[in-house]
Amino acid sequence: MEATSELVAEMGVRAACAGMGLARGSYYRARRETRQALHTVRRPRRSPLALSEGERKEVIDVLHSPEYVDVAPRTAYAMLLDAGIFLASVSTFYRILRACSGTRGRRDELVHPAYTRPELLATRACEVWSWDITKLKGPVKSAHFHLYVILDIFSRYVVGWMIADRESDLLAEALIGHTCDKEGIVPGQLTLHADRGAAMRSKLVADLLVDLDVVKSHSRPYTSDDNPYSEAQFKTMKYRPGFPERFHSLDEARAFCQRFFAWYNYDHRHSGIGYMTPAAVHNDVAKIIYEQRDQILQNAFSRHPNRFKNINPRPPALPTEAGINMPKATILGDVQTEKSSLN
Repeated sequence: MEATSELVAEMGVRAACAGMGLARGSYYRARRETRQALHTVRRPRRSPLALSEGERKEVIDVLHSPEYVDVAPRTAYAMLLDAGIFLASVSTFYRILRACSGTRGRRDELVHPAYTRPELLATRACEVWSWDITKLKGPVKSAHFHLYVILDIFSRYVVGWMIADRESDLLAEALIGHTCDKEGIVPGQLTLHADRGAAMRSKLVADLLVDLDVVKSHSRPYTSDDNPYSEAQFKTMKYRPGFPERFHSLDEARAFCQRFFAWYNYDHRHSGIGYMTPAAVHNDVAKIIYEQRDQILQNAFSRHPNRFKNINPRPPALPTEAGINMPKATILGDVQTEKSSLN
């Protein structure tokens, strides 16, 4: 082949093949095979840190089991740690599942910088609440039920909710007053954030907040991003498996919400709070759970440190603050603190 290539370079393909008594098709076939051999990529050697086939099958079986099939890999990782089980890292979960599953965001976010935006910060539970009202489809096209929800933005815990056949400032006032009493809110403790719906801006609700010494906060007009916690909570509910297309009665809607909020507060591992349940953060038991998770990871690290590349693994971090349009002073303070620690 090398001699033929030299002749081709000097004489051309037709003359070189004719002089050697070689068909041009044979020359082209041999040249193509030579090029393919040169461009063949050698398959990388299997890493000694990789999971065995049995371990990979165990991961796949667990993540496709009924308990974990409807949750994200990061949530499944946290739930397995809570059950005292470590199978692999989160990245390994994603790598194994990449061939057969995937996730994507479903919500577009809008920004309207022309308006003055609210800036709220919470460093503990019962410091900032967000509330909103959403419509649930009723038995016919023109009928809706109205779901009122009050959410603690630090713990993501639903502190109060109510479902009714109408939107009313009287009902909103009653729900807010009852929830504040139930949670033991003292004057000057709480900021209550909402959008600019009729019930939210009503004089009745405003007077109640003045009496309770609760700070009132509102979103910018037509800016759902200013109330992200309530919007995200409604999305979680409406994309939850089993959420019906319509509710045939108020009792049916109320029964569904009772089941949903019990799951959301006590079973749902929320990504924004270190994959803890909202109740665990709200009731201040998340630190105990975090220590249990950390101990499980330390045990796994002591058995197979090479699988972690000798880097000590830690559970997802617990929340230290939550904010709506995080105040700039807090962000600058964090940057200055980080620079000071580096110096």
